Parts: sequence; structure tokens; C-alpha cells
Amino acid sequence: MKSSFQMNRPARSRGRHLASSASMRGVGLLEVLISVLVLSIGLLGIAAMQSVALRGGQGSLESSQAVMQATSIIEAMRANRPAVAAYNMPAMQCTVPAGGTLAQNDIRDWITSLQATMGGGNTTCAQITAAGGDVYRIVVQWDDQRAGDDATRQMVTETRI
Repeated sequence: MKSSFQMNRPARSRGRHLASSASMRGVGLLEVLISVLVLSIGLLGIAAMQSVALRGGQGSLESSQAVMQATSIIEAMRANRPAVAAYNMPAMQCTVPAGGTLAQNDIRDWITSLQATMGGGNTTCAQITAAGGDVYRIVVQWDDQRAGDDATRQMVTETRI
């Protein structure tokens, strides 16, 4: 026959196990809340990095467009070499000029294309100046606030016609 001490022992050990299990429930919930907080902070960091990458991509796209547009007007000037002096625009041109001669039509089409590919409106401007001899300087200026940089950016190209 079992003693009374042996009969009561399993009951007491089960009771301790239940009490221990009940006190552990809150710890699991706290761990879940902390992990959700850490995950949320990580996701916010990823979203911020994505935003910076998009702004950088926009700035890169506009710089590439400026290079391609400058190359476009340089090739138009080379194609019309006898009238290359007519392409000279000593002041920054932000509005689309009237056409007329081949050089004026090229400039009109060029500025229209610049404004269509680089943000539009009068925020995209251009200038072509003779730098001496057959060297010309092409300046493309645009508003770069969408990319997160300063208000205006310029791309300057010098070429020999």
C-alpha cells in the first residue's frame, strides 16, 4: 500500500506545472509584440530606402535625357554646318521660339523635345553659345526637385562642329 505522501506528490507537481505555465503566457505575448515592433521598424526602413532609390533613379533619368538631347542638337548643327552660327542662343531659352529657317526649326523642335522629356513647362531651359572657332557650348538646365536635389541642375557639353 502507498503512503499518503506518495499519493499526494503527483498532484502537487501537476499544480506547480500549471502555475508555471500560467505565468509564461504573458511572456509569449510580450515577445510577439516586440517582434512586431522590430519588424515594423525594419519595414519602415525598407520603404525609406525605396523612396531614396526612386528619387535617385529620377535624377539619373533626367541626366541621361539631357545628354541625349544635347547630342541631338549637336547632330542637327553638324547636319546644317553652313548655317551653324544661326544656332547661337546667347541667353538661356526657356520658352519655345518660333520657327522659320532650318536652324530655327531645329531649335524649336529641340526645346519642345527637352520640355516634353524633362518635366515640361518653363522649368527646362537651354542655351547654345559659340566658345570660339568651331567649338560650341550646349547648356541644358532643368528643375530637379522631384529627384530630391537642388532646385536646378545643369548639364554642359562642349563640342567641335
